[in-house]
Amino acid sequence: MACGQFTPVTTRREMLRQSANSFGLMALAGMLNQANSASAAASVTLDPKNPLAVRQPHFPPRAKRIIFLFMHGGPSQVDTFDPKPLLKRDNGKPYPGQKPRVQFAATGNLLASPWEFRKYGQCGTEVSDLFPHVAKHVDKMCVIRSIHANNSAHGGALLQLHTGSDTFVRPSIGSWVTYGLGSENQNLPGFVTICPTLGHGGVQNWSSAFLPAAFQGTPIGDAATPAKNASLRHITNAKNSQSLQRQQLDLLRDLNQSHLQPLGPDLALEGRINSFELAFRMQTEAPTLMDISNETKETLELYGINGGPTDNFGRQCLLARRFAEKGVRFIQCTHSYKWDQHGNLRNGHGSNAKEVDQGIAGLLEDLSRRGLLDDTLVWWGGEFGRTPTAQGNDGRDHNPHAFSMWLAGGGVKGGTTFGETDDYGYYSVKDKVHMHDLHATILALMGMDHEKLTYRYAGRDFRLTDVHGRIVKEIMA
Repeated sequence: MACGQFTPVTTRREMLRQSANSFGLMALAGMLNQANSASAAASVTLDPKNPLAVRQPHFPPRAKRIIFLFMHGGPSQVDTFDPKPLLKRDNGKPYPGQKPRVQFAATGNLLASPWEFRKYGQCGTEVSDLFPHVAKHVDKMCVIRSIHANNSAHGGALLQLHTGSDTFVRPSIGSWVTYGLGSENQNLPGFVTICPTLGHGGVQNWSSAFLPAAFQGTPIGDAATPAKNASLRHITNAKNSQSLQRQQLDLLRDLNQSHLQPLGPDLALEGRINSFELAFRMQTEAPTLMDISNETKETLELYGINGGPTDNFGRQCLLARRFAEKGVRFIQCTHSYKWDQHGNLRNGHGSNAKEVDQGIAGLLEDLSRRGLLDDTLVWWGGEFGRTPTAQGNDGRDHNPHAFSMWLAGGGVKGGTTFGETDDYGYYSVKDKVHMHDLHATILALMGMDHEKLTYRYAGRDFRLTDVHGRIVKEIMA
C-alpha cells in the first residue's frame, strides 16, 4: 500500500447489506432445487397415449383394488358397530360431558339405541341387530370405532370423505388411486361409481379435479335410477360397425393431434382423446359385464336380488364384484340418501339396514369364495356419525366427532376393533383416526406412500392427505 493512501473499513452491517441479495438468491436456488428434486422423485410418470397403463406401487401392496360401500346420510355409530351400555342405562338423562361448541342443530338428553348388540364370530365383536347378515363376517373385518372428521354438514363432509378437503375442489380418492396405479384392464375405466349421489357435492365426489381427465370416475346411473336400470352410456353402437368406428376415431385422433402439435400440452383435449379411445374399447367387455343374467340363481339369492327391498343395493354389490373380477381398480356403491335420521330413527335405520345388509354380506361371502377378498379392500361407512343425544323424540343429529367404519380383506387384520369413543359415543377418545389418517392407511394398503403420491398444480405439490395423515399400521395384518 502506498504511503498516505487510505482504505475505508467495511463494517459488518455494510457487508451484510451488500451481500443480502446474493445470500437470498443462493437460498432460493437451494430451496427450488430441493423442491424440484422432491417433486421429480414423487411424481407419477404417465404415458400420454395410455394414462391408465399399470404402474408399480411404491412398496408391495396388500390390496389390488377397493370396493367402497358408501352409506350416504351418516349411519349412527351407537346403533350399528359401537355398543354403549351406559347409553342404555342413562337413557333420558342429560349428557354429562360438554357438547360441541358448534352443533348442526340442538339436541336434548341421551337416547338409548333401540337395537340390541350381540357378539359374533370367533373374535366376539359386538354388532347391532340392524346387521344380522354382515355380523356373520366379523372375523373378516376390522371395525374402526374412532373415526373423526371436520365438517358437520353433508356437503362438506362428503367432500372431505371423498377428496380429503371439505372446502376446495380436489381429486377424489378413486382418482388418486388410479393415478398412482393405473388400471389392470385397459378395456374398462379404472374407477367406476355405481348409482352415485348427485347432491352434496355431486360430481365433485368422483371428479379428477386437476388430475388428468382419464382418472375421473365413470358413473353408472345415478342415485335417482334403480340399479336394475343403471347403465354405462354409449357403450354400444347399433348403427356403425366397429371397423367403421375405428376409422372415424383414427381420423378424429389425427385431427386432434395436429391441433395439439403447435399448441403443446392440452389436458382437456388429451383427456377427450383418451375418453374416445376408452369408450371404443369398452364395447368389447362392458355390455357383457353389466349383464348379470348369466349369474346362478344361488348367487342372485346370496345378494338378495329377488325384487324385494334388498334387490337394489344387492345389484350394486354384485356389479362391484364383477368389476373387481375384471381388474377395475376402484369401485364405489352408494346407498343414497337415506341414513339422515333426524327423526324416525327406529324405522329409518331399520329399513336402510334391511336394504343393504344382505347385499354387503353376499359381497363378502362371494369375494371370499372366489379368492378375491385377500387382495380386495372392502370399505364401509358414511360421511359422519350421529349424536348419542336425541333430536326430538326419536332422532339423532350429525356428529363428525365420532363414528365407525369398517374395512375387510386386502391386508386388514380381520376379527378386530380399533379405537374407542367415550362412554356414550359422542367423541373419539382413544387411538383416534382422522379422515386423513384413514386415507393414508387405505393408500398404504394399496402400496402407495401418501406423502409421495403427489401432483404438481398451481405451483405446488398436492396430495390426497394434504399436509396431514398418519398410517394406522395397527390395523394391518
